[in-house]
Amino acid sequence: MFHHIPHDVLARMRELEQMDSIERRKDTAHFERLRQIPSGTGRFLALIAATAPEGGFIEVGTSGGYSALWISLACRALGRELTTFEIAEAKVELATEMFRKAGVDDIVSVVSGDAREHLGGQSNVAFCFLDTEKDLYEECYEAVIPNLVSGGLLVADNAISHAGSLSGFLDRAESDERIDTMIAPVGKGVLLARRI
Repeated sequence: MFHHIPHDVLARMRELEQMDSIERRKDTAHFERLRQIPSGTGRFLALIAATAPEGGFIEVGTSGGYSALWISLACRALGRELTTFEIAEAKVELATEMFRKAGVDDIVSVVSGDAREHLGGQSNVAFCFLDTEKDLYEECYEAVIPNLVSGGLLVADNAISHAGSLSGFLDRAESDERIDTMIAPVGKGVLLARRI
């Protein structure tokens, strides 16, 4: 996957990396920063997603589309599709443009709105990346886990950097007998959960 990343995908990744490094003014961009994952976390996501069993791929929290571009590498390799959810309209527009320019809009679709209104309807989920507002993690987790196929994977970002505000969520995942879980020191820390 990493040896043959399409030029258009790489170009959009670099563009989003540059955008994320610049503080944005609310009155011109409708958001301050993209707050996207580091590239190392993106590589981790692509590798983990490429091991997912049969089923759908979802992402909660699209932002500008950076993490979805990494996940799209696994989707392309496996012949899968990714549905990503974003509530901020300016970010939906940006991500949609990035996916079109990267040439992945045939396998990545953005759903505009509150993911919590859609997650219960997602069945046979093989892979989920959770990177949204921290107070929503547990609710999104509870909506996704029952719909994960056996061997399905859920990855949640910020498990170390926001361990304090995510303590309830992390404790819930650790004690959940439906999954096996661990925290990996990748980027800002990721919780990796596998459905039993």
